[in-house]
Amino acid sequence: MTTPRLEAPGAILRPLELADADALYAAHSDEETHHYWSSPAHKSVEQTRDYIADTLALPGAHVWAITENGGEALGRIGLFSERDGVGEIGIIMRREATGRGLASKALNLVVEHGFGPLGLHRIAADIDPDNLSSISLFLRAGFQREGLLRGNWKTHLGIRDSVIMAKLRD
Repeated sequence: MTTPRLEAPGAILRPLELADADALYAAHSDEETHHYWSSPAHKSVEQTRDYIADTLALPGAHVWAITENGGEALGRIGLFSERDGVGEIGIIMRREATGRGLASKALNLVVEHGFGPLGLHRIAADIDPDNLSSISLFLRAGFQREGLLRGNWKTHLGIRDSVIMAKLRD
């Protein structure tokens, strides 16, 4: 199934492209924005382009550029199906695009798509326990905190725990 364009007032999600690397480098190269990512901030646009290519090649991946009008990527959101009926969401926003409701709109659109056309029954997120803005975003979208996986990630910050949050289809 191809990744469709998703729209809500003030937000358009379009399929992510390699050409979005220049715009998303602003997020992936920002030490603060990338702090809780599984890897350190990117050092070049080429690294961001490679990351996008690797992400798009994942089986069962649906990845969108988060935009206001279908143009420049202000962030990206992905829904990854690891097994039948279950998906996991990952999101990153450029710093200057935060605080405008775009991440909330994008998350709601992707959850609706996951539970609708994709037929998922569970969508989860794996969030660093110190990433309070991400935890808040998912709580506002109706996700529930399910548990803590201790020592779940080895990242540039060291061994990190994971807060597991999920939402079930009604």
